[in-house]
Amino acid sequence: MTTTSSGFAAAGFEPVAEVFEGHFRDGLEAGAACAVYHRGQLVVDLQAGLADARTGRPWTPDTLTVVFSVTKGLLAICGYLACQRGLLDFDAPVTSVWPEFGANGKERTTVRDLFSHRAGLIALDTDLTLADLAAWTPVITAIEEQKPLWQPGTEFSYHPLTFGWLTGEVLRRVTGLPPGELIREWLSRPLAAEAWIGLPASEEPRVAWLRGPQTTGDPALARHLEQMLSVPAAVRSMSLGAALPPTMVDGSGTDFNAPAVHQIQIPAANGITTATALARIYAATVSRIDGTPALFTDASIADATTVRSAGTQWPAVPAHPGIRFSTGFLINGIPARPLLSDSSFGHDGASGALAYADAATETGFAYVTSQFGALDDQRANNLTRALRQCLGR
Repeated sequence: MTTTSSGFAAAGFEPVAEVFEGHFRDGLEAGAACAVYHRGQLVVDLQAGLADARTGRPWTPDTLTVVFSVTKGLLAICGYLACQRGLLDFDAPVTSVWPEFGANGKERTTVRDLFSHRAGLIALDTDLTLADLAAWTPVITAIEEQKPLWQPGTEFSYHPLTFGWLTGEVLRRVTGLPPGELIREWLSRPLAAEAWIGLPASEEPRVAWLRGPQTTGDPALARHLEQMLSVPAAVRSMSLGAALPPTMVDGSGTDFNAPAVHQIQIPAANGITTATALARIYAATVSRIDGTPALFTDASIADATTVRSAGTQWPAVPAHPGIRFSTGFLINGIPARPLLSDSSFGHDGASGALAYADAATETGFAYVTSQFGALDDQRANNLTRALRQCLGR
């Protein structure tokens, strides 16, 4: 399929556009967007394909899409801003701001443990419903009652969904704002960057329709999903009992294509935004935007690129080898997800989406897509490689 992108790539950034369009020629995309800010300027802003393959609705600059775990990076940004404002201490006990959390062996857990996937709370014993997720408090109560799977701080394993309530509740306690309002007040509104956790119903017609994992012709992906679904902790970590489908997109009516899911706050997974907004938000952490100084201090950037969790995860939940987390962010050095440099920090998502900042080059990058990729999905990596070429890295 040949698809010509709309938008632009500034002089010197044409390789990013060439790679982006090549993915459509190679049949790897249905609809996607890519954006790059460099030293405060938007230098790449591309869209192509279909926002909804069922109706033929094209992907335009106004198209929004679910970015799955890219959402975690937005919470991490707010975490660092809260620390800079004196509201939060990553190394303090969680109980210092959330006393009820300390039950059942969790009293020594630090805030940093929550942000770096070291809390031992990847799954909950309580079966939750979508209504429980929307109400927020039932999830918080379940977390408070949960016994950790390991002594917090001693091991790590990716917290696919609970990360959002763990970090979101801490941030709510210290700022007075639930995650959706926090993103709006601290990031979206001041930066003029559209991003939501909990989408207003009025914006629903702009959302891209997601095409989930395609296992036909991809035996490696089929084996990966089969392995994941055979591990009870993995299934519960992705479904919260029965509230959500563990494969995220399955046509069930309660998956991540459902407007009802878009409208509630699932703050580790259902951020809805554009590539341009994500690139702008990340760029703002490391460079001036419209004359406003960078959001992050040098100390925050140093901390955001410091490894906190790496190596073998507990338990043997299927995951990319070599995963590396700082406090809330993926960082450079992951074989399956190279970023621009060791000064990069960000997060990817289940569909293949990726967003990050790079402090050394004062760059914000974002790629979003409606098409889940193969197990060895290289689309975001290809774009990063092209961007590295443009920046002479």
